[in-house]
Amino acid sequence: MARSAHAYVRGSTVKFYEWLDSKAGKSVPKGPSIWICGDCHLGNLGPVANAKGRVTLALRDFDQTVIGNPGHDLIRLALSFATAIRGSDLPGVTTALALERMIEGYTEALGHPRTGRRIAGGAPRAVRQILDRACRRKWHHLAEERIEDISPKIPYGKNFWPLSSVEHKEIKRIFQAVEVRKLITTVKNRDSDDKIEVLDAAYWVKGCSSLGRLRMSVLVGIGKKKKRKKNGFCLIDIKEAVPAAAPRSRSAKLPGDHAERVVQGARMLSPYLGERMLPWKFLGRPVVLRELLPQDLKLEMDQLTRDEAILAAHYLASVVGSAHASQMDGKTRKQWRAELYRHRLKNIDAPSWLWSSVVDLVAHHETAYLEHCRQYALDCVPRR
Repeated sequence: MARSAHAYVRGSTVKFYEWLDSKAGKSVPKGPSIWICGDCHLGNLGPVANAKGRVTLALRDFDQTVIGNPGHDLIRLALSFATAIRGSDLPGVTTALALERMIEGYTEALGHPRTGRRIAGGAPRAVRQILDRACRRKWHHLAEERIEDISPKIPYGKNFWPLSSVEHKEIKRIFQAVEVRKLITTVKNRDSDDKIEVLDAAYWVKGCSSLGRLRMSVLVGIGKKKKRKKNGFCLIDIKEAVPAAAPRSRSAKLPGDHAERVVQGARMLSPYLGERMLPWKFLGRPVVLRELLPQDLKLEMDQLTRDEAILAAHYLASVVGSAHASQMDGKTRKQWRAELYRHRLKNIDAPSWLWSSVVDLVAHHETAYLEHCRQYALDCVPRR
């Protein structure tokens, strides 16, 4: 988080929610109550594959998903763009242009929900490149990234730690369940009667998302041992589902189980990913099981050119708009679209509340980021 202001924004989600609860945050217009990402920044968008191997660009992290105000996703995405643009040493006018294009892409998706999700050919070059890369990836690419080798073993070290005997037993029990077998064997080129064997498992230390919660990686063998060389392995991510800090609609009825909430939100906002997720219990704690496919990648846009920033803002906002629009009927989409247009500024073709929110949030996070860096330096540098 100390690497850049953009990295800090991605890792300090609670700061964003604190702002939403402030007087400034209350000025955001109330949109329809739908499933929202809750943490809609650039790093939570990227290529996602479905069980049949098709790839699209979609939202990809739903720890904070709730039924809430879609305006919150818009502000979070706009803030992420603003800090990425500042980190790329681009002038402030680029931020204004990017927000204009962002609202344009989002409202287009609301107006045309069936065609609002852009095909790969309409994406900016930076997005097309990562989509092309995702489509070419195979199992060995994922294995070399995650477990450093294609051999059926998870190496202990900085990223993976040993589990207790109780945790190992629980994992073996979980992977004997019919629902878990179905989750694994529905992926392309696998048979429902294939043998499922747990080969290895470890605690997964994975950035901010693993701090203070259960996070494990399980290496699974599929089918007969002699035929496992190419497609006979998979990695299952077991991630604890914790209470969402994102503001929810007061009238919303969310699942009482946090794992069920995460999976339900994913299925509404990102069906390709949601269909590959399963809510479960691990020693009494709610967890989400998901197979890591080679095609699932994080969208890295830390360094942007002016044109890339503007084009990406339009395209990525249309992806979020499509995810929102799919949950609304025609009348609701029309009303929400009209609400967004009603607050346009004279000199900037973006809603006044969005622009003022981003300006306020950038200042708020910049101050917090510098204080974070100061504290980080004090903690890391030995005192004499």
